[in-house]
Amino acid sequence: MASDIVIPKLGMTMTQATISKWDAGEGDWIEEKQVVLEIETEKVNFEVESFSSGYLHILAGTGTVAKVGVVVGQLAETKEELADLQSKQPAALAQTTNAVSATEAQATAPQASGSASRTRSGKIRISPKAKKIANAHGIDISMIQGSGTSGRIMEKDIKAAIAAGLQLPAAGQDTGEEKFTGKIIDGKKVKTILPLTGMRQAIAEHMLQSLHVSAQLSTGTEVEMSEIMRMRSNLKHKAELQGQRLTYTDIFVYILAHVLKEQPVMNSSLIDGELIQWEDVNIGVATSLQINEQESGLAVPVVRNADKQPLFRLSQSIQALVEKTRSGKMALDDMLGGTFTLTNTGVFGSRWSWATPVINQPQAAILQTGPIVDRPVVVDGEVVPRPMMPLILTFDHRIIDGAPAGMFLGRLVEIMEDPYQLLGGT
Repeated sequence: MASDIVIPKLGMTMTQATISKWDAGEGDWIEEKQVVLEIETEKVNFEVESFSSGYLHILAGTGTVAKVGVVVGQLAETKEELADLQSKQPAALAQTTNAVSATEAQATAPQASGSASRTRSGKIRISPKAKKIANAHGIDISMIQGSGTSGRIMEKDIKAAIAAGLQLPAAGQDTGEEKFTGKIIDGKKVKTILPLTGMRQAIAEHMLQSLHVSAQLSTGTEVEMSEIMRMRSNLKHKAELQGQRLTYTDIFVYILAHVLKEQPVMNSSLIDGELIQWEDVNIGVATSLQINEQESGLAVPVVRNADKQPLFRLSQSIQALVEKTRSGKMALDDMLGGTFTLTNTGVFGSRWSWATPVINQPQAAILQTGPIVDRPVVVDGEVVPRPMMPLILTFDHRIIDGAPAGMFLGRLVEIMEDPYQLLGGT
């Protein structure tokens, strides 16, 4: 009897996923625990493994958005059973190979007819991978007829256009003295239009939802970083002997974990009308992702039990998670279970800066650290330069009042300016 391949439920809030890729073709033999399907959720890309062996019958093609629990494929035990399934429901159009032959391209090449399928808001339906390839080869996607669900442009559509020699001028490209032929909106020339899809859409929805469901307030201070810098310099050699690279983020997470343990109200969530203070101290480390030249993304891998790890082991854990995240190899478990988030923007600028980070729901707070910059401060009645770093805390005012938020920042400053009370024995 054929077994079903369904969209798995990967988190409490997950309701649907997009099929981003089938890793096998119609009729291929699939082994148990073999990755057969890749899906894209609001939080992460996920590889779906087969729970049994069999011949693959695809019911939902690449680009399909399916609800949790929906059957998108089946595994037949025999060739005869596969043929029976195919006779009842033909295989869906699915992208099962990364290569498109020249013959196939000529046969299926899209025409420059301006017939791309658009959403109600006017955005062109296109998969992230297809858009990336189109941008790299100067393909005008508005002229491509997609083969995916609801006319969505797929990777093979773009490759077919390239193979057929349809590398058209990109929409919005100014050719100097020639008349501009691209799109114009409100009298302004459009360089490019990027659909709000995939990770960017998930980030947008998550940030907006966070602001809607909580009463967010930001406050901040700055900390004198001389001792942290001196200590890191002393520990770098020891770390290098162990094949490690000790970063400021590693030190910040270490200190933050211990302060959260001291002040559990900061390590809490408001869920279903109940204030829950977590025993675990699991710190999410916001990690920037560069998807392509025009798009960036953000993921938050979680360092579990950060308060129980020595500094160098914690450093190993953080760097392993960041590498997995940036290489696209993170598992769903790497992104779940956070109780507090740290975002360190110091690596992105050399000027003192201030921001208002948005809480990663359902956590109670998020801390942002900025660049370390020499600034004038008063010491013993004299104005002298000191390396200063901003600390910005956004907290949910439904859970946390101003006083505990201030105490939390004060304790962080106290330890950062005298880190030997925590790190002296490292």
